Amino acid sequence: MKKRILIAGIFHETHTFLEGTTGMADFAIRRGDEMLACKGDASPLGGVLEFADEAEWEMIPLVDYRATPGALVEDVVIEQFWSEFKARSAEALGTGVDAIYLVLHGAMVSQSFDDVEGELLERIRGLHGTASVPVFGVFDLHANFTRRMAEGADCLVAYRENPHTDAREAGLIAARLLKRCLETGKVPRMVWRHPPLMWPPTGTGTASGPMCALENLAREFEKQNEPFWAVNVVAGFSFADTADTGVSFVIATTGSEAAAETALKALCDLAIEQKEAGNVLDAPVEEVIRTIDPPPPGLTVLVEPSDNIGGGAPGDGTGILRALIEHKIPNAAVCINDAPAVERLRTVKRGEVVWLPVGGKGSRLDKGPVIIEVELVSHWSGLFDLEDKNSHLASMNGDQFDMGPCAVVKHAGVTILLTSRKTPPFDLGQWHSQGLEPSKFSVIGVKAAVAHRRAYDKIASRMIWVDTPGPCSSNLKSLPFKKIKRPVYPLD
Repeated sequence: MKKRILIAGIFHETHTFLEGTTGMADFAIRRGDEMLACKGDASPLGGVLEFADEAEWEMIPLVDYRATPGALVEDVVIEQFWSEFKARSAEALGTGVDAIYLVLHGAMVSQSFDDVEGELLERIRGLHGTASVPVFGVFDLHANFTRRMAEGADCLVAYRENPHTDAREAGLIAARLLKRCLETGKVPRMVWRHPPLMWPPTGTGTASGPMCALENLAREFEKQNEPFWAVNVVAGFSFADTADTGVSFVIATTGSEAAAETALKALCDLAIEQKEAGNVLDAPVEEVIRTIDPPPPGLTVLVEPSDNIGGGAPGDGTGILRALIEHKIPNAAVCINDAPAVERLRTVKRGEVVWLPVGGKGSRLDKGPVIIEVELVSHWSGLFDLEDKNSHLASMNGDQFDMGPCAVVKHAGVTILLTSRKTPPFDLGQWHSQGLEPSKFSVIGVKAAVAHRRAYDKIASRMIWVDTPGPCSSNLKSLPFKKIKRPVYPLD
């Protein structure tokens, strides 16, 4: 008889210092059989649904909520998700299921719940028929993992790479472990530790620095300890003000508590030892721009973590744009999320020149819109096929992304791609879909921290991180934390 698996997902990385909220309209929602359309795509959900055919599981899809990183989530989203999960799972739980598989982020915060995933796992465990059902799943490396999450699940597997090129594979690792559980009857438990430190996203790349060493140690522990099903290195999401914000480690094990604690202590000690290497700070944009004036040969990528769209920022900061204009940098480009500007250009003809306020609307930290004279180059649809099916954008959205209506304008030597929906710069299809070849520019401003590197490393001659006004600054001491447990590095 086929194993019956409930599957659901809820995914949002919440930046609690942003203005506004993230509501129902911001979420892409798939219900029931609509989720099956993801089978085989580049997302963790798509991978698990494909694996289920191989494992001969009967998948019972419930509901899947996904939104781009942003501000505090409205409670109505959580309660609506829970209402749908409970209603859609009732019949299956009444006749019996063999497991529950969840696709999570791990850093979701709502108006009433600082630990949304922990709250939902606790509610799931409270449903009739779930107390002894294995709960497995996948979550983002930038989770703020909690004790409630560890207690509510049996085995959650984190992404192991940043940029997140392995999100789908991490989902498959969790699915294979679930298959092992169902075939052997052994059910692991999760043991968690949280050292008193956090790092900005710029310090959490896994190709170098503390994260590389930590991931290597975690994989060694998995090889050396057969009872360790998964050893998770969790970088944390430092733009959420919660008690458990920061770096943590969690092991899914069928072995002794003492063995897990020994491994966790070694990981915590290594993280503390290398804490300063993860606290990456960026040079002011004005200081950097002088070093590329005039631009050297090849493409220079200016990375703007403070307006990191992948971290929830509005993507309309004007810091790099102002610097490019002020220094008259030629053959430069930047993408600005500005739906009002796109709408204002809707009736403008190609080649026409108009005055336009650009950007500066989404964060009180920015200087405000840049009012400039621009020439309209083109109008385009923002829907594009992802060129890299292993990018973090693919893990979030599958095989396509919709930037909303777009417009391309030029001001002096700067080309500006205006989008109607903030778009993490993780795939070069963003530019190609608008008739632009990014490798031909001398300078491109990118609103990201680390995850853009999968796309831009292959075309950039140099990459420089710059500090501009914005809500995702790498200087964590600039953020007004109130709830985080103190003392914590680097605040103390």
